[in-house]
Amino acid sequence: MSEMQRVDLLPLAAALPEAWRSTVAARLPCMAVKVLRMDDAAYPEEVHDYEEALLVLEGCMRLQWSDRTESFHAGELCVVPPGLAHAVAPGSQGTLLILEPASAGG
Repeated sequence: MSEMQRVDLLPLAAALPEAWRSTVAARLPCMAVKVLRMDDAAYPEEVHDYEEALLVLEGCMRLQWSDRTESFHAGELCVVPPGLAHAVAPGSQGTLLILEPASAGG
């Protein structure tokens, strides 16, 4: 019989030694579930060839793409489409959950 896995994400993120360094909280056959701390600093622009879901668990993430910046707050999910260059603007703080394909290497 299989067991369910419980992962307490906020303490896991709080224990990370550095902001913006994610850790894999769980692996599914097709997805990596990662968590990280945001610390008010910017995170440089990146682009992926896959969809990426960003869920703010606590705090606020300020996401930049094209010519706009939008804030996402605790409980809000942002799905970034493949090929869209995006960056995290200064002033982002709290805990972020990232869902990406397992094949992304996370």
